[in-house]
Amino acid sequence: MAAVAAEIGRDLEEDFVIAERLIKEARSEGVRLLALPEACLGGYLLSLDDDTVLDAGPPALALDGPEIRRLIALAGEMTVVAGYCEADADTRYNSVVCVSGDGVLGNHRKVHQPLGEDSSYASGDRFHAFDTPVGRIGMMICYDKAFPESARALALDGAQIGVCVSAWPGSRTNATADLAEDRWKRRFDLFDRARALENQMVWLSANQAGTFGSLRFVGSAKVVDPGGDILADTGVGSGIALAELDVARALETARRSMGHLRDRRPETYTVGTVSA
Repeated sequence: MAAVAAEIGRDLEEDFVIAERLIKEARSEGVRLLALPEACLGGYLLSLDDDTVLDAGPPALALDGPEIRRLIALAGEMTVVAGYCEADADTRYNSVVCVSGDGVLGNHRKVHQPLGEDSSYASGDRFHAFDTPVGRIGMMICYDKAFPESARALALDGAQIGVCVSAWPGSRTNATADLAEDRWKRRFDLFDRARALENQMVWLSANQAGTFGSLRFVGSAKVVDPGGDILADTGVGSGIALAELDVARALETARRSMGHLRDRRPETYTVGTVSA
């Protein structure tokens, strides 16, 4: 399995050239599951808080339209996850789709929207897992992973592999010249490891790299095992984080003695009042 950090632009045709190159490279390495970044088909927003640098936004694509069919053809025998702007009638969503050569396997609309993103997209309203040739997958997008309930909902729905695609930028304030030392990058990495560990699931994290508009992305695509250990990481530049593991065995080993899902006490997780 592999997760990608890549520079993405607004030109859809150029984005497909990038996607095809990455899929071919992953295929040559024997990859069966590949995660491409958020908004990798058409690019992300130019800014999250500055209206002076906004444009019309990425092209809105129908889930059953020719662009997703093109991605399906590129995927072939692989399972590929990719972010895009989804058109549903007159509504636009920040979405991620999972495909193989057999068609669309799953689709997720981003639920949690940071800063000004809700000016460009409507919000999704659910998290769900689905079966694929490489195991049961649950997907989320960027800011979704800052909320532990997102990944936990997927784990409780049987997800063995969590895939989070992002366009996660570096800090907007007190920015550092070295992205490796950026505080938003540190949070990005902490969320990846925590979501894998607390749910004892395999975790793929893809992200944009480089710059787009006013945003400077932190890269840091990675594969994390169910113990929260990073198996492969691109660092802050573009690249492919690739790792090989037996998903079923990795989950069995992680959950053998201390099972975080098994040992839950949901009846205690309510907000109550404290008696004086």
